[in-house]
Amino acid sequence: MMAELPGQADADALSALAAERDDYRDRFMRALADAENARKRADKDRREAENYGGSKLARDLLPVYDALSRAIDAAGAERSAAPQLIEGVELTLRELQNVFARHGIKVIVPQVGDRFDPQSHEAMFEAPVPNTVAGDIIQVMSNGFMLHDRLLRAAQVGVSSLPGGAG
Repeated sequence: MMAELPGQADADALSALAAERDDYRDRFMRALADAENARKRADKDRREAENYGGSKLARDLLPVYDALSRAIDAAGAERSAAPQLIEGVELTLRELQNVFARHGIKVIVPQVGDRFDPQSHEAMFEAPVPNTVAGDIIQVMSNGFMLHDRLLRAAQVGVSSLPGGAG
């Protein structure tokens, strides 16, 4: 058996230390990357909680908006019978709209003749209506709502089924 050379043991120890150092450096860099990813994920979760945490409450308030809108529409020509009551309902609806705006809720208000958009509209029925194009909105049953960039409720609409210009 050959005896190790005096410098060989030092070289082996040095290479073992270098390998251990590299292993610790790799572990440190991975831990640093994991910590940064966790920070970014927590920041994203916090932002989403701020923006969308109230979506259940917002969704629960949509029927209130609908009821106030229907009350104002139903008043129509009867405004002279109870003008203060109608004005109170209008003020309440305006305040609800202001609250919605402060919290990032936007009303989707489709119009008859607009194109049906499956991203923001829900087709409740299809009907052949003369002088319309297939895919045109022919009736609006209810408005839709967005919470920031997410759909809270699709606008409910009726859609034409006639090909362009038929009828």
